[in-house]
This record gives sequence, C-alpha cells and structure tokens, in this order.
Amino acid sequence: MLTKEKIRKTIDNLPDESFSIDEIVERLIILDKVEQGLQDVTDGNVYTTEEVRKKLDRWLK
Repeated sequence: MLTKEKIRKTIDNLPDESFSIDEIVERLIILDKVEQGLQDVTDGNVYTTEEVRKKLDRWLK
C-alpha cells in the first residue's frame, strides 16, 4: 500500500528542474506495482519456478 511518505520520497527524487505530470504519474504507478508485488509475495500469491515452467510449456506448444 502506498503511503504519503513513499509518495513524498518519490516526488523528492524527481529532478529539480522541470518534469511533467506524466513523469510523476508514471513513477507512482511503478511504485504502486512494486508495492502490490511485494504484498503478493507476503501473501503467498506467487508461482514456483516449476509451476511457471509447466505453464510456459503449455503456452509454447
């Protein structure tokens, strides 16, 4: 979950010169996706390497 502190840090890491709203949104989306991925790992919502290989084998046939 994103927090105000994480959002502030993301904004603080932007260049001091100019940047666009799109850059801010893009960085926040990436931050959110990383946070979601970490939460999935914590919750056990992941595939093992073997499970991924089996899925890929089926998809690539």
